[in-house]
Parts: sequence; C-alpha cells; structure tokens
Amino acid sequence: MNAEIDVREIVLPGDLQDPGLKPGDWTYEENGKVYATRVGVKSVKSGYVNITPLEGRYIPKVGDRVIGVITEAMPSSWLVDINSPYPALLHVNEIEKKVEFGNTASFLNAGDSALMEVSSVDEVRKVQVSMRGEGLRRMDGGQVVEASPTRVPRIIGRKGSMISILKETTNCRIFIGQNGRIWVDGEDEDIAKATLTIKKIEAEAHTIGLTERVKTYLKGLYDK
Repeated sequence: MNAEIDVREIVLPGDLQDPGLKPGDWTYEENGKVYATRVGVKSVKSGYVNITPLEGRYIPKVGDRVIGVITEAMPSSWLVDINSPYPALLHVNEIEKKVEFGNTASFLNAGDSALMEVSSVDEVRKVQVSMRGEGLRRMDGGQVVEASPTRVPRIIGRKGSMISILKETTNCRIFIGQNGRIWVDGEDEDIAKATLTIKKIEAEAHTIGLTERVKTYLKGLYDK
C-alpha cells in the first residue's frame, strides 16, 4: 500500500540545491551555492528554496499560540511545559482571573492544560506566556494529542483545508497549538477517530495526495 504513495523530495543536511535559487527556511548560502541544513521536505516558491524539517522540537516565538501543560504551581506563577527545550513561566498578572498569592493551584494545578500565547522570549531563551487574550483559557475535558511541531502546517492544511475536513467529518472541536499539541473535544468515538486521523496525517505529511487519502480514510472510519 505504501508503494502507491508519492513522496515529496527529501533532502539531507549539506545537500546542494538547484542553481539559481535563493536561500529560504533551513538553508544557507556559501560561495554562491545554497545548501540544506536539516533533514526535511524541499519546496520552491518565488525563487526561494525552503526546507520543512521532518523532525524537531518546538522553538517558541512571540505571538505563537500554544497548548501548555502545568508542571508546577508556585506562589505567584506557574511553570509550564510548552513542548520545547525551554520551559515557560506564566505569572498571575498574565491571567484574566484574580488569583491570591499562594493560591495558584486553585486555578491551574500540575497536569492541567491551557491555551496560551508566547508573550516574550529573551536572548537566553527565557520564555514567558500569557492567558490574557481572546480565546486563551484552561482546557477542560477533551483530549490533548501530541504531534511533531514540524507537522503542524500539514495538519492545518493550505488555507485551513485539512483541519476543516477533520472538524466537519468528526464533529469535534479542535485547536492546534504551534507547539505540536492538539486539543480535541467531542464524543469519545469521534475523538478517537480524529486522533487516528491526526496520526495518519503526521506520519504521511511528506507525501503527495494526502488530502484525498485523508478524506477516504475518514469515510472508511465512519462507514464501519
């Protein structure tokens, strides 16, 4: 069955790219030649060659919306795992609700998940997150699915096409964090089918014709 899947061009670190192209994401130029810096899928747009990494940890950027998991509630802040090499800090001033000093665990405790926004990243990768903003909240119920952050664009799809198919077919509420964590909420059976489909998209993100295969896969799940 895998033999029927067309694979996009995969490059390795140091692979020389086509002459005349300009360096884009995950590439560098040396002596007028462009090389790849990561194992990934090659794409060319407007004369630039870009590499989409096949693997990699999430590197936080200001403005990213992420799903964080609380690892520790401290007197006036929380330590947050954002699926990155760099832990994040959420201060009580960065939530809408007033929380008294020493009572942080009453609002968010270890193991809780929440939708947050990266508010600052300094030169030593000290990360701060915020829950002040529309839609930012604690995530009650549902299930958090882990995926590679490098697969997030493929799971969303061009102009949101892939995530729209998932939402409409499974009737689930779905939010995709830029850090590769995906919150899925709905009926248990629908959550399970959405999760299976997300894992399929993640595994076949580097292949051509994935959207149609996902539609067929979902139809098969619901026809059973």
